[in-house]
Amino acid sequence: MSLVQLKNVKKSYKLGETWVPALRGVNLEIRAGEFTSVIGASGSGKSTLLNLVGCLDLPTEGSIQIGGQEVTQMNELQQCSLRNEKIGFIFQSFNLVPVLNIWENIELPLLVKANLPLDQRNQRVQSVIQSVGLETFKHHRPDQLSGGQRQRVAIARALVTQPSLVLADEPTANLDSKTAHMILDLMAELNKTQNVTFLFCSHDEKLIGRVGRIVRIHDGLIVE
Repeated sequence: MSLVQLKNVKKSYKLGETWVPALRGVNLEIRAGEFTSVIGASGSGKSTLLNLVGCLDLPTEGSIQIGGQEVTQMNELQQCSLRNEKIGFIFQSFNLVPVLNIWENIELPLLVKANLPLDQRNQRVQSVIQSVGLETFKHHRPDQLSGGQRQRVAIARALVTQPSLVLADEPTANLDSKTAHMILDLMAELNKTQNVTFLFCSHDEKLIGRVGRIVRIHDGLIVE
């Protein structure tokens, strides 16, 4: 089943008096349950692509469908609702709140769900903490954790809303090689055991063998 579908997607940004094309006509389909990496050099358009799929930006031209819904025809409130309900985000800089402990950081996205009872909220947080192996660290603050542990927290936070799709922008960029492979193993395991659809960007060719599908992007175009 098609979860994400991009048709002739173009995106340009204004730089001074000129328009700079970031994407130049991208066609891409992501099916439910896939574990896909977009590989490309810096400036190739991969982060722009991820932002468009994540409803953080809109294309200059083209169609983007998430779960059969046309994103380009939604208003800002509808896009926000789609992000909250369907999409989880993992950032390379973790983006954890330093004054909150691990449990509270993971719980944060659920606090906007007024119709979610406290017991269900606690159950979800406990479940994802266990799934990423951080049960003994749930009362620690981010500055008490290693880089790999903080990325595990970020993964748990992305999963706690039970999204259809998890997007990760360079999720291993700030990690050493050994830790990076451990994070990829964890994501692959969650993809396999929980059928979570992952789409992530990377410029690291060493990760190619760890994913289910590679999409190469160059100068704003899918080349493979």
